[in-house]
Amino acid sequence: MKLSSFTDKKYIDLRAPAAGKTDVIASMVKLLGGSRQVRDADAFLQDVLAREELVTTGVGYGVAFPHAKSDAVSGVVFAFARTVEGVDFGALDGSPVRLVFLIGAPKVQEPSRVYLNLMARLSFLMKDEGNRANLLSAESTQEVFSLLDSVK
Repeated sequence: MKLSSFTDKKYIDLRAPAAGKTDVIASMVKLLGGSRQVRDADAFLQDVLAREELVTTGVGYGVAFPHAKSDAVSGVVFAFARTVEGVDFGALDGSPVRLVFLIGAPKVQEPSRVYLNLMARLSFLMKDEGNRANLLSAESTQEVFSLLDSVK
């Protein structure tokens, strides 16, 4: 599974606004709103924010994985954003978030479990300090894609 096959260079933002968690998520949903997988960006945003209310998706080490299964999404897709300044996601370790992966999937059960596999691979990628450092210093979307596709 190539991680980049679930996104596009136009869904990568290396200078996302850092006004707050909701602003970052909204800007990422707006990016994905142009994809054929997101049928209704407003409904998807509401689903992601509702999911975020349940428990933080800030997992620590400056990383967050906001996500939702939604009727507004027809296929698994994700966006990546890097903030210049950290954003308070209420992360488990209390640190501000600079690396954000927004993941969407259809609400219906998918037999291949692509959604869970994608989340697991992105989590694995972000466990490595070197990978996080590379995303923080990436100067182009191509560098981001190269790192994403380095995960086997």
